[in-house]
Amino acid sequence: MKPGHRRRLLLWGGALLGAPALGLAQPAGKVHHIAHLSGSGALASKPFLDAFREGMRVLGHLETKDFVLQERYAEGKGDRLPALAKELLEQRPDVLLVSTTPASLVAKAASSILPMVVVLVADPVGAGIVQSLARPGGNITGITNIVAELAGKRLELLKEMVPRASRIAVFVNPDSQNAPLQLRSAQAAASRLGIELSPVLEVRKPADLEPAFEAAVRARAGAAIRMIDPLVFMLREQTAALSIKHHLAVIYPSREDVEAGGLLSYGTNVTEQYRQAAGLVDKILKGAKPADLPVEQPTKFELVIHQKTARALGLTIPQSLLLRADEVIQ
Repeated sequence: MKPGHRRRLLLWGGALLGAPALGLAQPAGKVHHIAHLSGSGALASKPFLDAFREGMRVLGHLETKDFVLQERYAEGKGDRLPALAKELLEQRPDVLLVSTTPASLVAKAASSILPMVVVLVADPVGAGIVQSLARPGGNITGITNIVAELAGKRLELLKEMVPRASRIAVFVNPDSQNAPLQLRSAQAAASRLGIELSPVLEVRKPADLEPAFEAAVRARAGAAIRMIDPLVFMLREQTAALSIKHHLAVIYPSREDVEAGGLLSYGTNVTEQYRQAAGLVDKILKGAKPADLPVEQPTKFELVIHQKTARALGLTIPQSLLLRADEVIQ
């Protein structure tokens, strides 16, 4: 072989040896594997996952062509989360999208390497999921829904809707890591408003819901506040129906509760959070490290009121609330 030919072959071979390193970083036509773990239910989460898919599409990722999405739901049963997380991790996804604080804590314990994006987490720093909002550290970033701070605001709005209510019942899941944060926020607002938060009623499972309403009525509560936990999303319709059945006004954490027939809600827009999550997933798929991506704040807060439910409860919506409402459902 002539020296010139040998030189060209060596150069060509060297180029091939260098190519895989570049190709492995971002293989052409790779279908990314995204996994979703939630403490809530599949049916309740569907509109949120649709929003995530839409966010991915806007960013140029088409499902089945550019990514596949595998889902696991605990259906409100926290003890199922470790096994579900294990199932997903065994599939070696590129990114794990995690919904709710309980699921995020389980996912964090399951892997310190796999990139994760968390949503529907009230206090990711307080819960120990990330080191700080600005510098998450580790393998996790996401969006905080600051639900704990909003519990007090919800109580203020409920008092405005039902001004005669001096005693307000609390429906809360004590197993939720967010429960103490929400209760502190609500208690601070109750002290300012001269409201008694009583009785505090535990809703750990669906069967606890109606007895909680019955206990609130027996205690002569003038209204109730529903604290957020994974069960909230699964029990929307039942909670709204029981509110009317027992003639008890309830304020909720999200607009989906009001769309299901609830009286009023104030909180972050959950579907928007999932769209935001798509942006973080996109950055990670392009090579960004979660540790370098600050935890984002919600971009939208909404006050939503259901006019028909107000009438069914014998309430007149104050003009002050109507003027501030983002939407009044007729």
